[in-house]
This record gives sequence, structure tokens and C-alpha cells, in this order.
Amino acid sequence: MKKLLASLALGMSLLLGGAVAMAQAPAASEAAPAAAAASAATDAAATVAAPAPDASAVAAAAAAPAAAASAPAAAAAPAPVPNKGDTAWMMVSTVLVILMTIPGLALFYGGLVRSKNMLSVLMQVMVTFSMIVVLWAIYGYSLAFTEGNAFIGGFDRLFMKGIWDNVAGTFANGATFSKGVVIPELVFAAFQATFAGITCTLIVGSFAERIKFSAVLAFCAIWFTFSYAPIAHMVWFWMGPDAYSAAGVVDAMNAKAGFVWQMGALDFAGGTVVHINAAVAGLVGAYMIGPRIGYGKESMAPHSLTLTMVGSALLWVGWFGFNAGSALEANGTAALAFINTFFATAAAVLTWSIGEALHKGKASMLGAASGAVAGLVAITPACGNVGIGGALVIGSVAGFACLWGVTGLKKILGADDTLDVFGVHGVGGILGALLTGVFNSPNLGGPSTVADLVTMTMTTPDAYSIAAQVWIQAKAVLITIVWSGVVSFVAYKIVDMTIGLRVSEEAEREGLDITSHGETAYGR
Repeated sequence: MKKLLASLALGMSLLLGGAVAMAQAPAASEAAPAAAAASAATDAAATVAAPAPDASAVAAAAAAPAAAASAPAAAAAPAPVPNKGDTAWMMVSTVLVILMTIPGLALFYGGLVRSKNMLSVLMQVMVTFSMIVVLWAIYGYSLAFTEGNAFIGGFDRLFMKGIWDNVAGTFANGATFSKGVVIPELVFAAFQATFAGITCTLIVGSFAERIKFSAVLAFCAIWFTFSYAPIAHMVWFWMGPDAYSAAGVVDAMNAKAGFVWQMGALDFAGGTVVHINAAVAGLVGAYMIGPRIGYGKESMAPHSLTLTMVGSALLWVGWFGFNAGSALEANGTAALAFINTFFATAAAVLTWSIGEALHKGKASMLGAASGAVAGLVAITPACGNVGIGGALVIGSVAGFACLWGVTGLKKILGADDTLDVFGVHGVGGILGALLTGVFNSPNLGGPSTVADLVTMTMTTPDAYSIAAQVWIQAKAVLITIVWSGVVSFVAYKIVDMTIGLRVSEEAEREGLDITSHGETAYGR
């Protein structure tokens, strides 16, 4: 453990030392056709990545700015300037996603474990989140959101190079989902860093109470590099609305986008990238690490449902930044994502509680808190891609489906998924992704998909095929499951062979707070 931490500290020091020079280098003067629009005061433009326009500029799908490219004919036009309202909203959204993780997710998970493991979970969430944010700044953002190939980005933004010209005092901009509208790329990079961080911390819930702290960090570093970054690139990277300046460039611009984006899959804020991706990694870990000592024989009840309720409430509040912020602008699409997140979550709380009452005779606080998370997960890919009626249906179905996920499905799978990451995030994420294809239909109140990226016109009701879109959504889900599953298996194997995954039986029985961190959450 000491060797691992010493190595990480030394590596971080060396990498950050190099970043001082690289991160503040001026933006590249030669921009690709899809280069991000530079600020109005400079001609330098830097390559910026972008998420897929899942539904449209009105139902923009994913959370990432596109490259603000403009056609040669429009080169003389004044460079767009970020709107202060959009910029402020995106910074607030970034803070809200941090709130989701620290303290939201940490307290939600912490209350669900036994008291002897409370601090270990808090540490795993906080330190993992912090490590991923640093890796994001060094290379993760570049791999996910710059032009490369259909599966992974390039190194144009290594150490955030070119994102800020400290000599000229100018900042690179990235486009949103509206033509000619940009936000500072620094803000987008920070917003997306929080997505990467919370995705890795979600996995912690599957193997809580029995894994080495060093193993958590090592696994998450590998998995983030080879699963999160590629899937984020495949689902969310595209060349941006301004790159589609004429019909003759459409095929060329599409060919530069991520593989799943090219398929036409819709994922507004991370059903595949975040929830399914993390859930599969957690399930694989639960199998490979094995069950907790006494699982199924001893009581392992949550030690503080009060903290779990507080955590779920913070998750609900922070999720507005997660989902509505993915619109990248303070506009009608953000408002749609906001209210859909609100309504779907409330519906899921009710249906989970109803289902629990019918099944067990009583509705519980744990059930209500879990129902809230289930609704939030399911509406994530759909929030800006469906109408209000569709959101209510998705939330209602998610409450029942995820209740089955943590009861019936969990027994079928036979894994000790400690905090039911797959039952909630896996089931909810898959459900939401598939139902997005249904309720995106303009015939069911959805905003539809973009039919023409040059004019940004929408697919008409008579031309929209629910079956075709659901099939595309299903393929995106399958790609995510397979990719994350394979990467996770290899990553766990590497960590097991080098560090070891599991603590000793003695340490597990005593509790990870004392044995891994030398402290306790509560006085004895």
C-alpha cells in the first residue's frame, strides 16, 4: 500500500510538473475543419470534442461541447462570444454534480454499509473522485473529447494544452448544440470531469466492505483509461453543429464522430456512458472479488438510513446539474431536462414504495431513497429527449423495474453486489436507454431526432420509426455492456496479480475503517 501511494505521488508530481508548461501553451494556430471556435480576440482555434446530438438542438443529447467549426465561406464572420448566462449555468451545473458525489453519493453509500466500514466508503468515494479528476486533466479529457478515430480521441488536449493562451489572455471556446453558440472550453472540461469522477465512484458500491483501498485506486485508474474514456468518445463525440455547413460535408463530418454516435444512438446525459458502464464494472467486480464473509448468513443491515436519505436527497438536487447541464445552454432544452428529471424521480419514489408495500406489506425509507435514485438513473439518457408524459412513464416503470433488480434479479445473478449498483444503475440505465427510443417519438410527445444537421430540421412524425430507434438504442447498450465487461475483467485481473483485490479475513471482520485507515466514524 505504501509503495503504491508513494509511486502515485511521485508520478503525479512528475506529470503535473510537465503540465505547467504544456497546459498554458497557446492554442494551435492551425485548426482542423471542426476546430473549436476561438475567442473573439484571437484567431487561434483549438480542437474541441463534442457529444452526439442525441435528439436535436432542441433535444440535444449528451453533455459535451462540439467543435465550433465554421465553413471557409464564413471564415470572415465574427467569432461567437460565450453568453454569460450559459457560462454561469454551466459552472453552477458543475458544482451541482460535485455535490452529487461529495457528499451525496458518499453519504448514500456510507449509510448503507455497516458502521465499521463507514469511513472506508467515504474515503473510496472521495479519493477516487479526486484521482479521476487529476487523470482527466492530464489525459482523460483529450482521449474522450478530441478528434481521433471512432473509438478513442487524440492527444491535442494533453495536460489541457491549448485551452488557454496565457500570453494573449484568451480562452478557447467550444460549441454547444446550437449553431453559433459557444461556451468556454474550460467550463466544459470541468463539467465533464465531474461525470468521469462520479462514474468511477459508483462502482465502489458493488465491492464495498471487502476490497483493498489501493486496489480500488488501481482498478479505477485502469478502467477509467480503457473503458470510460473510449465509451464517452464513442457515444458523445461529434464535430459540432457549425461543422455541418453544407450538404457536401455531412458524410465527412459524420465519419469523424464516435462509433455509437454514428449509429444514431440517443444518450442525453449518460445512460450508457455513466450508469450501464459503471454497473457492469461493479457486477464483474462483485463476481471476481467474491461475497462478503457471512453474506446470506449474518445480518448486514444498513447502519444509518438517516444518512442514506440525506445522501439520496443531495443526489436528487445535484442531478439537476447533471441532466439539465447536459444541454450546455440555459435554454428550453435545459428546462425540459430539468422538469423531466424532477417528475420522473418523484414518480419512481412512488412506484418503488407501492411495489415494496405490495411485496413486503410495508414501504420503507430505504425503498423510497432507492426509488429516487432509480428514477434519476432511468431518466438520465432520456431527460432532454422525451416529453413530460414520457418522463412520467419512464420514472414509474423504473421504480418497479429496479425494485425487481435488487430482489429477483439479484438472486438470479447470485453476486454479492453490496449496494445494488447493477440492480439500480444497470437495470435503470438499460430501461432508460431503451425507452428513450420509444418516447423520443414526436407521436408520443417527444422532440424527435435531427433529420438534417445542416438546417437542424427534425424528423417528422410520419417518418419516425420507434422500432428502428429502439434497435439502435439496444445496440448501444450491448456495446457498452461488452466493452465495459471485458475491460473490467482484465483490469481486475491485473490488480489482483499485482496488488491483490481483497483484504484479509481478519481485516474484513474487524472493519475497514480501522484496518485500512486507522480511524473510526463513531466513538467507541
